[in-house]
Amino acid sequence: MESEEVETARRIADTIHAGFVDYVAGFNLISRRARSHFERREWPLQEANAGERLLLHNERVLETVAVVKALLGDMPDRRGEWRLARGHFKRRIAERADMVLAETYFNSVTRRVFTTIGVDNDVELRWFGATSVPRGEATAEMFTSVTRTRDSAAMITSILDSYQFEAPWVDLEGDARRVAARLDSFLLESWDGLEVDGVDMLRPVFFRNKGAYLIGRLRQLNRIAPIVLPIIHGEDGLRVDSLLLTELQVSRLFSFTRSYFFVEWPNPAELVGFLKSLLPMKSLAELHTAIGFPQHGKTSLYRSLYRHLENSNDKFVLARGTPGMVMSVFTLVSFNVVFKIIKDHFDPPKNTTRDAVMRRYRLVYNHDRVGRMVDAQEFENLSFDRDRFDPALLEQLLGEAGGSVHVKGDQVVIRHVYTERQVYPLNLYLREMSPDKAEAVALDWGAAIKDLAVANVFPGDLFTKNFGVTRHGSVVFYDYDELSLLEECRFRVIPESDDHELEMSSQVWFAVEPGDVFPEQFPTFMRFPRDVPDSIWERFCEVHGDLFTVDYWTGVQEQLALGDLPDFYPYPQRLRFRRRSAEAAE
Repeated sequence: MESEEVETARRIADTIHAGFVDYVAGFNLISRRARSHFERREWPLQEANAGERLLLHNERVLETVAVVKALLGDMPDRRGEWRLARGHFKRRIAERADMVLAETYFNSVTRRVFTTIGVDNDVELRWFGATSVPRGEATAEMFTSVTRTRDSAAMITSILDSYQFEAPWVDLEGDARRVAARLDSFLLESWDGLEVDGVDMLRPVFFRNKGAYLIGRLRQLNRIAPIVLPIIHGEDGLRVDSLLLTELQVSRLFSFTRSYFFVEWPNPAELVGFLKSLLPMKSLAELHTAIGFPQHGKTSLYRSLYRHLENSNDKFVLARGTPGMVMSVFTLVSFNVVFKIIKDHFDPPKNTTRDAVMRRYRLVYNHDRVGRMVDAQEFENLSFDRDRFDPALLEQLLGEAGGSVHVKGDQVVIRHVYTERQVYPLNLYLREMSPDKAEAVALDWGAAIKDLAVANVFPGDLFTKNFGVTRHGSVVFYDYDELSLLEECRFRVIPESDDHELEMSSQVWFAVEPGDVFPEQFPTFMRFPRDVPDSIWERFCEVHGDLFTVDYWTGVQEQLALGDLPDFYPYPQRLRFRRRSAEAAE
């Protein structure tokens, strides 16, 4: 009997391992396609690639769960079998370069087999309290080191030549000169001289949307600075579009408001280790997510939260900002994340359902966020100590979202929750910052709405309370319960009425169908809080008044209908070697 149990456990371990291997192979195949899509300018295929990869992990996990459940059958001691299987699996993955991803895959299967609440160390691969640190610094095979001999232009030419894209360069020497000039200026200003010990450039190329990114670091003694060369592929060939040289600039590239990169390397933890050396403020969770492993990013985030709770004593409290009608939102002040739980019921005028809200969050997860939407991670069956919740918050959660939150002994169990990076609510930012900062952010808010429109996203709710400001000063959208695809909207002019009194009343005198949108009404919703200077609103209307017209929105819809994917740049326009207008004229 014992040998039968051991054999079953081994088969379970082998099945999970085979599922993981299959997932990795599929992941790498999809990531590999990104290069050819870039080289051939196959932008719709690149977009489809992103959607396919996002679904892959869950698909493989569910397939694996079905097989292992059949293997377990009606065994009375499933946990005993599983503990044996866990030991076999650990030995199978011990020498794998992607071991941390394999552990996450095993636990994903485990949680579905046992419907785990919180963490079940009895059957899961255990975490012993430390956040996983990438093994070693990086192998020499992962990057090439280049030294500055003659001049910076020669060094940059050598770097660009080494990547060998199957597409021609428009002006390689000119690009090298432009990059070198900016690099030399940076070195003189920030490093007090042109000397560098070397430049380490990652061999794998990072692809996303219409761009390819060559990523490396400058070294001088104990100093390190990132160096990133964004490459664009126009109709006439390849060009270097910019040069990014500071942690702040590169941090925006790896922001939580962007879609994930395609990059192929057998040791993701090693790759993350290199990126961490450039971006020390970025968490391992963010970096794993940025390179296409959001499931492991979730694992890292949860572990970071668990460790933080062990080493802090503040309580979960209501998040700052205007309370929403659909979500209960709370946070831990000392942890830079908000938790959003769908309420059981929505008061009028909200006319939606829980399923519809969840569909919209999935849409955002699968959509290119173009730097204007916050990435939301979905968690199920989390458990926290009851005494970490402010009593008023817990009472509110139980009253508003009792279908998702309940108390079990000294634990608060949350059945379903979204997490998002914390940002500064736009309505509060406009009130609390100086007029100059408020005006800059107000104008960026209009730009954000326009960026979303060109990306085929209509926010629905245009109140300032539904937007936030990142630490980079960029406005982002984070409340998705009314979001829709722009192509699904019908933008209309408010019809005139023969009855003036009826027209002036608060009652709608004309038929409104689902999907109807009336831009003339936007100023009513978008107007800034009363304590914000009127001059800022006037400036907003001067720059973005076209948002209040039907013509603007139908014009964007017409562009979308042509099927040409827009260009979005994860760095400011001022950092581009060519402005958007110049590129359009090429």
